Amino acid sequence: MAAVFQTITPVDGSVYVERAYATDAEIAQTLTAARQAQAAWKQISVAERAQYCTRFVDEFVGRKQVIAEEISWQMGRPVAHAPGEARGLAERARYMISIAEEALGDVDPGPKTGFTRLIRREPLGVVLTLAPWNYPYLTAVNSIIPALMAGNAVILKHSSQTPLCAERFAEAFAAAGLPDSVFQYLHLTHDATDALIRSPEIDFVAFTGSVAGGRAVQRAASTRFIGVGLELGGKDPAYVRPDAPFDHTVENLVDGAFYNAGQSCCGIERIYIHEAVYDCFVEAFVEQTRAYRLGNPLDPETTLGPVVRTSAADFVRGQVEEAVRQGARALIDPASFPAAQAGTSYLAPQVLVEVDHTMRFMTEETFGPAIGLMKVTSDDEAVALMNDSPYGLTASIWTADEAVALALGDRVETGTLFMNRCDYLDPALAWTGVKDSGRGCTLSTVGYEHLTRPKSFHFRILE
Repeated sequence: MAAVFQTITPVDGSVYVERAYATDAEIAQTLTAARQAQAAWKQISVAERAQYCTRFVDEFVGRKQVIAEEISWQMGRPVAHAPGEARGLAERARYMISIAEEALGDVDPGPKTGFTRLIRREPLGVVLTLAPWNYPYLTAVNSIIPALMAGNAVILKHSSQTPLCAERFAEAFAAAGLPDSVFQYLHLTHDATDALIRSPEIDFVAFTGSVAGGRAVQRAASTRFIGVGLELGGKDPAYVRPDAPFDHTVENLVDGAFYNAGQSCCGIERIYIHEAVYDCFVEAFVEQTRAYRLGNPLDPETTLGPVVRTSAADFVRGQVEEAVRQGARALIDPASFPAAQAGTSYLAPQVLVEVDHTMRFMTEETFGPAIGLMKVTSDDEAVALMNDSPYGLTASIWTADEAVALALGDRVETGTLFMNRCDYLDPALAWTGVKDSGRGCTLSTVGYEHLTRPKSFHFRILE
């Protein structure tokens, strides 16, 4: 295995970052330091931890312009959109900091004569966060801040596509004065990551990534009795009812499908439209899609950047071409997006109609700027199709009737059910998935339960 790795930017195919992989000795030193640091960190009050973490957020936001440009170079997001990641990180981090005191407080089961009883939430120890490239800060902060607030130490292993993100986390924590080794990062090979998960010093693994990656993490962790949080893939559906607020629905579903070049685990990948509004919806959806500007993500006028790598673009092209051969009809002419070129990461957005669930385009994760629109005749048909998937991360229903949305939502197999919005994480709500979208939870008060263990105190008072 090579001692170094290179990050190839999708902007122009050049080498943007080169870093050395951590050696066995460096990994061992990091684990030892994390254990020692955590022993002291867990003794610090939640209020004191909050001060450190709040200063981290301030330091991070102060670097947002540099961070935004680095995101564009590393994974291709338009620089006009990249600053949103810093805003999102700040929102999630500050919320999780604000609820920590209450979420981590002792649980009183009620009075019992002659006894003092309580349940205390103890930190797990050392949390390993394995973060992906598509939302490199947002996905990582979901576990990092609550893990620290709960009294754990954190080791971050970031994607080799976005290694600078791990380093920026470390810089901001250092500037915030976080005690040494409470937060650390490592650049690791797959084999070294597998070995790290199996290490006795690791007490929990928070992984965001592919289903295949999640299975590999679970296999490694299964040799030990530790918890694993898995946020995996999605093929997130939307259902447009006849009473949907039309303009709002079109605008938000186009954005939900194509923002970040469709590279979002909770992005919209399939839309079911009631036949009463199908034709007008398709027409409006295509019109808004054609308004995107595909190009160099460093150009502030660009609204659609390249996908992360050429192989990813080729995968999307292959899915689309196969669906067309099976009877789907493509509504976007790639020639209308001059920057789109075969053999590159620059990929025109695509809208397919006359699709069905015999096509892998409607059942397998695409993770690119391509969407399928399918006509349905009833709520029941829509729900059945939404559930006809191995995934269940988010789903959305677009309607003016909240009661109907709630009733239908109870039947949809998903971790989050939206009405009239999509592709968003509210930090006050549990972020979780079902089926192949993973297990466990981040964010909200529930997220703290996965980063702590309950310890019961049962005292008998003798008089």
